[in-house]
Amino acid sequence: MELFLAFGNEREIFIKGRVIEAYKQSKPSDKKNALQNILASIRRYAGSSISGARIKLVYQGMEEILVSNEEGLFEKRLIKDAPKKGQSDIAYLTLLEDEGLKAEEKTAFAEISRISAHHTTGIISDIDDTIIISHATSLGKKLWLSVSKNAYTRRPFPGVSEFYEHLTQQGQHPVFYVSSSDWNLFDLIQDFLKYRNIPEGPLLLKDPHVNLRNIWKSGGGNHDHKLEKISLIMSLFPQMKFILTGDSGQHDPELYTEIIEKFPDRVKAVYIRRIKKEDEERENLLNQYNPEIPIAWVQHSSEAIAHAKNFL
Repeated sequence: MELFLAFGNEREIFIKGRVIEAYKQSKPSDKKNALQNILASIRRYAGSSISGARIKLVYQGMEEILVSNEEGLFEKRLIKDAPKKGQSDIAYLTLLEDEGLKAEEKTAFAEISRISAHHTTGIISDIDDTIIISHATSLGKKLWLSVSKNAYTRRPFPGVSEFYEHLTQQGQHPVFYVSSSDWNLFDLIQDFLKYRNIPEGPLLLKDPHVNLRNIWKSGGGNHDHKLEKISLIMSLFPQMKFILTGDSGQHDPELYTEIIEKFPDRVKAVYIRRIKKEDEERENLLNQYNPEIPIAWVQHSSEAIAHAKNFL
């Protein structure tokens, strides 16, 4: 059992995890070669999701039984006030009725990450080709990178760490990562952010399970789920205004246009990394609903930093 998300505001939290056949993943290293990384990727995608699993959630004296869906995923949104100062804020989960697993494989716990609902600014960021070089528009390059590299050998765009440090005001503002990467890459993305000194934050990834038979679909397909996940963030933090960062490689400009239309006055600025040559119509798309929102199409992080210093 894996726990992915445990975050919320002072009164409400969101918890999400997955039940999957156990697999042992090696630690990333910048010394590992392509073959070692490919073998690690095979292990990562070899596990099968377990549907219909029953999970007992224990939190602040409350108990609930959750059931994993066909993707092995389970989630719960709870209204629970943050504990008093000095008290722990931890959720405990136990997988029920599976005698074949070791005790440590049947349990998970996480300290809830509480962010004030009154916080003024947050960042919602894409991952692939926004902070990490992924070549998402080229299936062959994308697949080779995803299986032959690990968290320490995947490369960020130059200057990303500095740009996000500026956006977050050295960690004062939270970052929420919303991506079409699948949950199999959860630990890789976490390790990548930490290793590259990029601000960490909740990862909201794509739900459909990817395995060895359809690994080429990772990061692709329909991106409508991103609207759903951004809507969740907006609802948990109704007073927060957001800086949106993405890239032109897939559908971020269209998605962020929809966000601006759906959530008027909630978007503070938009940054789009130019991955491929754009036509004028697409570049103007983001300006049609609120031309007062600063929007920057950039190729390099240095351009984004310069823009942010003038507008944020």
